[in-house]
Amino acid sequence: MILRPAPLALALAGCLVVSACQRDAPPPPIEPEAAQRAADTEAQARTAAETAEADAFVARVNDTLRADYPEQTAAQWLSQTYIGPDSATVAAKATERGLAQLGRFVEESRRFEGLELTPATGRALQLLKLATPMPAPNDPQALAELTRIATRLDQAYGAGTYCREVDGERQCRQLGALEEVLADPASDYAAHLDAWSGWHAVAVPMRADYQRFVELSNQGARDLGFADTGALWRSGYDMDADAFREETDRLWGQVKPLYDNLQCYVRTRLVQKYGEQGEIDGKIPAHLTGNMWAQQWGNLWPLVMPYRNEPQLSITPALQAQREALLQERLTALGRPPSPADRVELEREVDLAMARAMTERAQDFYVSLGLPALPESFWERSQLVRPRDRDVVCHASAWSMDFADDVRIKMCIRPTEEDFLTIYHELGHIYYYIAYKEQPPLFQAGANDGFHEAIGDTVVLSMTPEYLASIGLIDAQRQSNEALINAQMKMALDKVAFLPFGLLIDRWRWGVFDGSIAPGEYNAAWWRLRAQYQGVAPPEPRGEEFFDAGAKYHVPGNTPYTRYFLSHILQFQFYRALCEAAGHQGPLHACNIHGNAEAGAKFRAMLAAGASQPWQQTIRELTGREELDASAILDYFQPLSDWLSQQNQGHACGWPEGGGAPAARTAAR
Repeated sequence: MILRPAPLALALAGCLVVSACQRDAPPPPIEPEAAQRAADTEAQARTAAETAEADAFVARVNDTLRADYPEQTAAQWLSQTYIGPDSATVAAKATERGLAQLGRFVEESRRFEGLELTPATGRALQLLKLATPMPAPNDPQALAELTRIATRLDQAYGAGTYCREVDGERQCRQLGALEEVLADPASDYAAHLDAWSGWHAVAVPMRADYQRFVELSNQGARDLGFADTGALWRSGYDMDADAFREETDRLWGQVKPLYDNLQCYVRTRLVQKYGEQGEIDGKIPAHLTGNMWAQQWGNLWPLVMPYRNEPQLSITPALQAQREALLQERLTALGRPPSPADRVELEREVDLAMARAMTERAQDFYVSLGLPALPESFWERSQLVRPRDRDVVCHASAWSMDFADDVRIKMCIRPTEEDFLTIYHELGHIYYYIAYKEQPPLFQAGANDGFHEAIGDTVVLSMTPEYLASIGLIDAQRQSNEALINAQMKMALDKVAFLPFGLLIDRWRWGVFDGSIAPGEYNAAWWRLRAQYQGVAPPEPRGEEFFDAGAKYHVPGNTPYTRYFLSHILQFQFYRALCEAAGHQGPLHACNIHGNAEAGAKFRAMLAAGASQPWQQTIRELTGREELDASAILDYFQPLSDWLSQQNQGHACGWPEGGGAPAARTAAR
C-alpha cells in the first residue's frame, strides 16, 4: 500500500523545497522611484488623515463653544447687572467651567503642532490658545481660585462707593456722581481733589487680590507655553511678541510730538486758572483734567477753548433740552400735579426714552452704510439706564451672548455728549458681531482687538459739525478757520489726549506680569509711567498703601488695554480709506461717510472677515497697505498742530519723567 501525503503536506513540502532552493539567491531589486512613490503615497495618506483629524477637532471645538457660550455670557451678564454674592458665585463657576474646557481643548490641540494643516485650521488652533486674556491654570484648585478672585475684583469695582461725613450726615457717592464733580467746571480745586481721592481709595482693598490674580494668571500662561500673561497678550497680533512691543513704540514715536504740543497748551491754561496748583513740575495734576483717570480731557473744553466767540460745539445742551421737553410733556399728560412717586416714575420713563432715542440715532448711521437694523431682542435685553433697585457695573460694554443674534449693550446712559459718542462706539462692537456672525466661533472676533475698538470710533470721526447740525444737535457751523480750530481742539481733547494713556496701562501690566515691576512698587511704577507717557502727576503723595491702577476698570476687569491705543491709530486709517472710497475731496477732517454706499460696502466687507485671516491682510484689503500707520491722525489734525506750535512759542514745554508729587504742593488745596 502506497501512502500519499495529504495535499496540505505536499504544499508545505513544496514551499520548504522552494525556500531551500532560493535561500542564497538575492531578492529582486526594487526600483528607487517606485519606493519613493510608495513612501510619498503613505506620507500623503498620513497627512490627509492628520489634516482631517485636525479639521474635525476644530469643528468640535466650534460646536462646543456655540453650545456652551450662552450659559457663560448669561452668568457674566447677571454678575454685572445684578451685583451680589449669588450672581458672583454663578459667574465664577461658569467662568471656571469655561476656562477648564478651554484648557482641555488647548492641551488636546498640542498633538497637531508641527503638522501640515489647512490655513483655516492652523489659524483656528492658533486663536484657540489666545482665546482668553485670563489663561487657566491646569491645577483645578488654582483655576477655581482664579475665577473667584476675578469675579470678586469685577464686582468690587462695580459696587465701589466713596463715603464721607458731611454736616454730620454720611454721604455716599459712586463713580458716576464723582465723575460729575470732576467734569463740572464750576467745581473748585478742593472738590476735584476730594472726588478724585475718594474714588481712588475704592481700589485699595483690591491690591492683595490683584497680586494673587497675577500669580495665578501667570501660572495659566506658563501652562499654555507662554512666559507670562503679558507675553500671551502680545502674541495675539500675528507677529512676534517682542516685535509687537517695538511696533507700538514706533507708533507712539509718530504721534508723541502732537501730544506734547497739546499737553503744553492745556497745562498753560490750567496754570492760568489755578496758579501754581495748575502744574506739578511741568506735569498736569491728574484731578484737574475733568476725567477721573486723566485719559481724556474733553471736560476742559470751556477752559481751553481757542475762540470763545465762535458757536459752542457741545451737544450736551441740546440733549438735555430734549430730555426736559420730554419730561414736561409727560408731566402735562399726567393731568394733575405730580406726587413725589409720580415724578420719580416719570423721570425713570423719560431717562429710558432718551436713552433709546439716542441709541436709535446711532443705529441710523450704521443702517445708512447698508448694515441691518438692530434685532428687537437688543432693545428688550440691553441695559440702557442705571436701575433704581440694585448695583450694576455702569462701565459701557457691548455683548454677543450666543455667537448669533443675541447682542446687547450695557450702559447707564445720560443725555450728555460723552454718552452719545460712547453709544456710537459701542454699536461699532455690536455691528461687528452682527457682520461676522456667519463665521465659526473661533473666527468671531476682530482681525485684532484694536480693530474691534476702532469700528465705532471710525463712525464717530464722521460726526462732523455738518452731521451734528443735520440731526439737530448743534446750529449750522460756518466754516471759518477759527471754527475749524475749535472743532479740532475739541476732538483732540478726546483722541490725542488719550494716546499715551492707551499705551501705558499695559506697559504697567506687562511689567507686573513679567516681574520687572514687583508687588512692592505697584503704585510707584504706575505713577512713573503716567509721568513718562502723559506728563501727568498725582495731586498728593501716593505711597504703596494705594493701588491707583485698580481705580481704572480694565485693571480689576482684566481687559487688555493696548487695543485702545491701536484703535486710535486704526480708526484714522480706516476713516481715510473709507473717505477715499467715498470719493471725498478736500481735507480729511471734513469728510462724512454717512449714507455713502461705496464706503459702506468696504466697511461691511472688513467687518464680515472677522478674525478669519491675519489682520495685515484685512487692513490691506481696506487701505492698500499691510502696516499700522499713524500718518492719518497727523493729517487729520494738521491745522491744530500748526496752531498749537504757534500758541506754545515762548512757553517751556516738556516735563521731567519722574513720578510723584511734592508734599509741599499738596498742602495748599
